[in-house]
Amino acid sequence: MRLRPILHAAMVLGVSTALLAFTSDRRPITDRDIWLFTWIGDPQLAPDGSRVAFAKVVADQKHAGYETSLWMVPAKGESTMQRLTSGTRDSQPRWSLDGTRIAFVRSIEKDGKPQPPQIYVLSMSGGEPVRITDLPKGAGDPHWSPDGRRIAFTSNTSPEDIAAKNRKPGEDTTDASRETDVKYITRAVYRFNGAGYLDTSRPSHIWVASLPAAPDEAVVPKQLTTGKFDEDEFFWSKDGRDIVFSTTRVAEPYYELPHTDIYRVSADGGQPQLVNAVKIGVSQMSPSPDGKRIAFRSNANEPVRSYAQPDLYVLDLTPGAQPKNLSADFDFDVGDGVGGDNTPPRAGGGTQPYWSADGSSIVDVVAATGRANLMRFPVNGGKPLELTKGDQAVQRFSYSADGSVALLVSTPVNIGDLFVVGANGGDQKRLTDINRKLFSQLNLTPPEEIWYTSFDGQRIQAWVQKPPDFDKSKKYPLILNIHGGPHTAYGWVFDHEFQWMAAKGYVVLYPNPRGSTSYGQDFGNVIQYKYPGDDYKDLMAGVDELIKRGYIDETRLGVTGGSGGGVLTNWTVTQTNRFKAAVSQRDISNWASWWYSADFWLYYPQWFRKAPFEDPREYADRSAITYVDRIHTPMAFILGDADLRTPTQTGGEELFRALKYLKRPTAMVRFPGESHELSRGGQPWHRVERLQAIVGWFDKYLLGKDVAIYRDVAPAPSGAP
Repeated sequence: MRLRPILHAAMVLGVSTALLAFTSDRRPITDRDIWLFTWIGDPQLAPDGSRVAFAKVVADQKHAGYETSLWMVPAKGESTMQRLTSGTRDSQPRWSLDGTRIAFVRSIEKDGKPQPPQIYVLSMSGGEPVRITDLPKGAGDPHWSPDGRRIAFTSNTSPEDIAAKNRKPGEDTTDASRETDVKYITRAVYRFNGAGYLDTSRPSHIWVASLPAAPDEAVVPKQLTTGKFDEDEFFWSKDGRDIVFSTTRVAEPYYELPHTDIYRVSADGGQPQLVNAVKIGVSQMSPSPDGKRIAFRSNANEPVRSYAQPDLYVLDLTPGAQPKNLSADFDFDVGDGVGGDNTPPRAGGGTQPYWSADGSSIVDVVAATGRANLMRFPVNGGKPLELTKGDQAVQRFSYSADGSVALLVSTPVNIGDLFVVGANGGDQKRLTDINRKLFSQLNLTPPEEIWYTSFDGQRIQAWVQKPPDFDKSKKYPLILNIHGGPHTAYGWVFDHEFQWMAAKGYVVLYPNPRGSTSYGQDFGNVIQYKYPGDDYKDLMAGVDELIKRGYIDETRLGVTGGSGGGVLTNWTVTQTNRFKAAVSQRDISNWASWWYSADFWLYYPQWFRKAPFEDPREYADRSAITYVDRIHTPMAFILGDADLRTPTQTGGEELFRALKYLKRPTAMVRFPGESHELSRGGQPWHRVERLQAIVGWFDKYLLGKDVAIYRDVAPAPSGAP
């Protein structure tokens, strides 16, 4: 595999390397600094490329949630940011094609509770935003018509909801006026992490609203699509007469390989017409300049694999047309990125590929060897070209008519700031330095990138975050931090957890073992039916590599990880006793139990060949609970009570009970109301307490400190293996 030359993060951001050096007037980062972070989400470049609108996200004053407001910054980078909206739950800014207005989504508070979000329009010439919708179940995903007179959007509102809203007080006192809280479940996937129970009686449909001629004019939105199936993505036709949308009209599509139907419906109403039935999944559709084709991303997964590399496709919008894979010979991840713990916790937005003005090429983000940058793919074939480069992660992007691009870029020493590049790439011009005041006080250092050889000759990429005052002549305790997924990747992106652990005096090793993304199809899929397994050996080879370098105290090793990283943390301590402490987060310890209770199931042979009742041995052989008697490492579990992705009873809760029975040192830390997104989007208070729980466990067992929250947990037996 050809590796790109390393470009230092400071060079990418145009920041002096002196800023990153250790100075006595800078303090170490703390766990509570997260309350002071500012995030940028959903950047939207104006059609003429002159301005960038975005969502600014901060923790609220009580550190119990987040506030989002809309801001704008000139693309020339010569002026300060300007606040556009006064709300605290504003998101999804979308420019009209003439750049004179912004549609956005706002939720207001009533009686102390957030109300369903509605669509508003803000004029760039001034004045208060005008509310466009007032639907009982809210509205979102606004799309301007080409002439700027209408906005299409989605809503889960049903006719019954509207009838109930219009019902006069006392008009109906029967049971029909009461909305039941009883759940009648007929589908296998009936809930989703973060969203809770799914209401299949209210599918998401497309609506359209004409803008009022005056602020006080009533707007009556029109529902364009109906039926029992969701509409997914959509866009206006070039002439503004129709709306093209994607859908999968199957009640339980998870029993089948992904496929997508593309329809067209008149913006004035009528019966949708099938355009094309695509035999693969279609996501992030982007229409060509002439409106005759779409670009989209897909993970074509036949034959079925554990990891199906995402590719970039083009499809003519004509019946029977077949998609063309533009990245078939490109062995990196199109439309993907690298993971950190500080993407915007709210109002982050998404990305989609975009076309050049002449329709000859398409630009998309690509994840490759721990980096995420933009690349241009010729539509008629040819080698893709880099549009941006360097040790960084492009997290969001949008573009203007002239091809210039606004980027949200993160590095290990920068949460995320806005940049612009021209249509042909080149230097990134910085527009914001949104955390300047805080980060000018902090002593942050970039990690060291390393490559090492695993047991079978496979090369593994990893990063080492060292304490700011690192001295190679000293011996440091080590924390091995394992990413989740398993098909995700660490990389050149900001991670508060690693910086804080290093500030506390630990060296943090975070590798991308086999199964990680950004290294090609084969590297990602090699763990199919063997997870956990050889990926564990990759992790141990990384620990051995650092010990060989002489600055790690091998008597003070800790291991932690969340989700898939929790799986591997559990597995690690069943295979070795070299670690003196382990913290497993949002984990799975019993694969069979998880198969039956998670928010999604594996119905075709993706990770396991059969269902657990058909082959229980395969599930048991790869489950840590099967080998719990081997665990002698003091072990803590970090769990979210509302986690539906890795339910508590399928992971740490089982191991905790078993370890208590075996009288091994263990603790369980439960976070009320938190989903699987605890570390990235949980309440700010909880995110701090999570970090304290993790490092507190290592402080107790690696450093011998008296940690109050774990004072009741017995020390490890002196004679433990």
